[in-house]
Amino acid sequence: MCRMLGIVVSEPTDFRLSLHEAPRSLCSLSREHPHGWGVAVHDSRAATWTVSKQPACALDDSRFVEVAAGSVGESLVAHIRKRTVGPIGLENTHPFRRGRWVFAHNGTIRDIDALRAKTSTAHLASTAGSTDSEVFFAYLLTRMDEVGGAEEAKPEPIEATLAHAVREIVADPTFGPCNFLLSNGEDLYALRLGRTLWSLKREPGDDVRVKRRSEETGVVIETPWTRKRRAILLASESITDEPWEQIEEGTLLRVRRRPTPTLEAIPTR
Repeated sequence: MCRMLGIVVSEPTDFRLSLHEAPRSLCSLSREHPHGWGVAVHDSRAATWTVSKQPACALDDSRFVEVAAGSVGESLVAHIRKRTVGPIGLENTHPFRRGRWVFAHNGTIRDIDALRAKTSTAHLASTAGSTDSEVFFAYLLTRMDEVGGAEEAKPEPIEATLAHAVREIVADPTFGPCNFLLSNGEDLYALRLGRTLWSLKREPGDDVRVKRRSEETGVVIETPWTRKRRAILLASESITDEPWEQIEEGTLLRVRRRPTPTLEAIPTR
């Protein structure tokens, strides 16, 4: 079992709180998920992802603290790993990146050979590690290629393709738990299947605490949060004491960043 965090924000934002200082930040949760950490941040000004990861426990890795302190952007996909399939190593550490897409997964796919059979040779060749998660990412990219290419396809055919893939997965009782986060920096897609997933919406006027105490250091942290900022957070568990909502099992979600972050369910039936 792993832990994931996805954030989409209306303006450049410092992600340090969610990664390191929140009551149940990824750093804190890495005590039970010690086999690797990864942080992917998308900055629209640079129009690209910055991906940092290490096959180490975030809580014990000074590099994680540096990355958390310097992570500023409008979209975030982060992951801490508890190993199931594949050894501990950088090549097996999430999130994975291919072109404009990054991907993180929580679960264990049981019939990986069946998934490989549905994945293109090119995308299989691009996998660097030995996890079921990276093969699943390659499978989703293969499906997106069928509707115009993962790099070029518009949101509508991508959503239809993901919905079709989810229908196939749900119909197969042997597939296994399969929560995921998939993002191109503009749109974030998420599936809850077999693992917990929670959402939080922050809007202007919300009572966002600006001071909180770090569990790791005991230091009181100031949290800058402008009154016009809007954000959607998705996480394996609620990481703050705000009013998170649990996502219903089997739900495929889309978070669009523009014109303002919005969370919607994508029909899969």
